[in-house]
Amino acid sequence: MANIMKTPGKYIQGAGELKNLGTHVKKMGTNFLVLLSKRNHEELGELLTASLTDAGYTCRFEIFNGECSLEEINRVTEIGKEAGCDAVVAVGGGKAIDTGKAVATYMDVPVIICPTIASNDAPCSGLSVCYNDQGVVCKVVYGKRNPDIVIVDTDIIAASPVRLFVAGMGDAMATYFEARACKASGARNFCRGVMPRTAYAMAALSYDILMESGVQAYQDVKNQTNSPAVEAVAEADILLSGVGFESCGLAAAHAINDGFAQVPQAHGALHGEKVAYGTLCQLVLENSMEEFEKVTAFFREVGLPVKLADLGITEVIEDEIRAVAAAACVKTQSTKNMPFPVSEEDVTAAILKVDELNK
Repeated sequence: MANIMKTPGKYIQGAGELKNLGTHVKKMGTNFLVLLSKRNHEELGELLTASLTDAGYTCRFEIFNGECSLEEINRVTEIGKEAGCDAVVAVGGGKAIDTGKAVATYMDVPVIICPTIASNDAPCSGLSVCYNDQGVVCKVVYGKRNPDIVIVDTDIIAASPVRLFVAGMGDAMATYFEARACKASGARNFCRGVMPRTAYAMAALSYDILMESGVQAYQDVKNQTNSPAVEAVAEADILLSGVGFESCGLAAAHAINDGFAQVPQAHGALHGEKVAYGTLCQLVLENSMEEFEKVTAFFREVGLPVKLADLGITEVIEDEIRAVAAAACVKTQSTKNMPFPVSEEDVTAAILKVDELNK
């Protein structure tokens, strides 16, 4: 099987870079559909308009409704087509970004991604995760290519809520461990191939940066201060983790994250928080207890979940935990990428063991 990896066409990161949007999108289009939340429109609308119009472009703003659903994707796609837009700019968090990518796929136009938070690794990937009204994943839309441009303004990232920034570290922490599992099992990645060494090195670098700079970056974002540590972790959360998960593959950590949709008490937890707990579960499944202790200590320092109560699950109902395990072990889930068989009983035991060890 071929070694295959995917990356964005161009990745731009730095303080104040969003004001240079008009310069960066040269030859991408002339009439831009800009998708963003009401709040981001209020805070960034004038800056985005000025940057695009000063460069000689026109733009149509559309307010994102908050959920990356098939209905929202279809709604925005029709608006973009009717307005004659020839490129999409998606501004915001993971769901707005995923919606923008899917809209650009259906319109068959370039897409420019401008994350305002570093809470997940969606910006650089070519896929969009769609949810139904119950918050459960119902479809994945695969783009023809990855985003044409990703622009990360680290002044905006540093001013974002610290919980969201930390959730991005939880998502990125899984990248290396899941890549390692996929490498051991020879699993296919999201590129319909196996990981090249370059992608694996990026996944490993993501882990190294988090361990070296994560705590300092957490403290700096708490103080809404940009810094070299914030720059480093933003790159790990957005670029390295994004390319790493797509070009290496997922394993038990993300499957268990998906499974937590079965527990109503956990619905308030962020994606990266549930992935963090899933990472600890994966390390237990692997019996990698020295790494478990090291990662647990890091999670405690930055405020990521290490026990079920941290996910909002204050009443542990065994049937619900079994439902999480069952959902994590369906044939289509990424537990199949582990280098050994993983049963529902194994996952149930791992979830409960992590909780027991960290209470």
